[in-house]
Amino acid sequence: MNGHPIQRTVPRPRLGFLGVGWIGRHRMEAIIRGERAEVVGVADPSEAAAQDAQRLAPGSVRVDSLDALLELGLDGVVIATPSAFHAEQSVRALERGVAVFCQKPLGRTQEEVRRVVDAARAADRLLGVDLSYRFTTGMRRLREHIQSGALGDIHAVNLVFHNAYGPDKAWFFDPKLAGGGCVMDLGIHLVDLALWVLGFPEVRRVTSQLFAQGRPISGRTESVEDFAAAQLELAPGTAVQLACSWKLSAGCDAVIEASFYGTQGGASFRNVNGSFYDFTADLFRGTSRERLTEPPDEWGGRAAADWAARLAQGARFEPESERLVQVASALDRIYG
Repeated sequence: MNGHPIQRTVPRPRLGFLGVGWIGRHRMEAIIRGERAEVVGVADPSEAAAQDAQRLAPGSVRVDSLDALLELGLDGVVIATPSAFHAEQSVRALERGVAVFCQKPLGRTQEEVRRVVDAARAADRLLGVDLSYRFTTGMRRLREHIQSGALGDIHAVNLVFHNAYGPDKAWFFDPKLAGGGCVMDLGIHLVDLALWVLGFPEVRRVTSQLFAQGRPISGRTESVEDFAAAQLELAPGTAVQLACSWKLSAGCDAVIEASFYGTQGGASFRNVNGSFYDFTADLFRGTSRERLTEPPDEWGGRAAADWAARLAQGARFEPESERLVQVASALDRIYG
């Protein structure tokens, strides 16, 4: 005996991936790169997608369903399927004692999201959602400054996410499958960022306008919206304006911005030259500007890698998951 403590090897969590299209494989790469978990199974109806995923995780097996994945003895499952299935699939996994990392939206409505959060609490299992913009270096730096009080009282927030292309899969345009259009796809990030940065204040009032090909629509039953504008009043009176769209003539691929204005300064997170991936973050004092962050920033898979790392550390249900219900409630109100 040399007197040194015995170090015990903690097994890496066993993960399954349900849906391994582009985004599922991208999140898989991020988790594998972090070396905190083992990918043991994949399920996807596409032979090509499944084969690409298995090339990333050579020891994994391909199965044909969530139930078959769960039979592999998983510790966690990563879900990247059409939105209509997220809540039901998440609940089924959680009820089997398996932690969940799900693409957004976790559910199409507040009621669906509530069911998942309640299932995670009952099972005492870790629940994560791919709200990826929280994990950009720029948004994290802005949040630190704002929550420190450096900008004073935040009274105005401006949020924009215009995608000049729009989704390339038919299910996004089916209200029942997608749960909504550009608000559910892009606006969810905007609402989440506003509430997350400001510490999740109460949403007092919501007004909105939705359009489909320039035609005003009501709710999300007849067709999905491709343009939306909304105003949220947050306690104690903060004014939030947001706009999002698909296939807008924006003069570039995307326009993405989250700006916060307070009594002692402002801050803004903006994409660079129409990019979906490159961002700057700045602080404002009157007419002066201080650059906080700029590209490159490999942020896309950080939410998934963070979830896998916490799972490896033994994390269980986190009360923070309740915030997902608040975001879903605000989206429901935007849809009226």
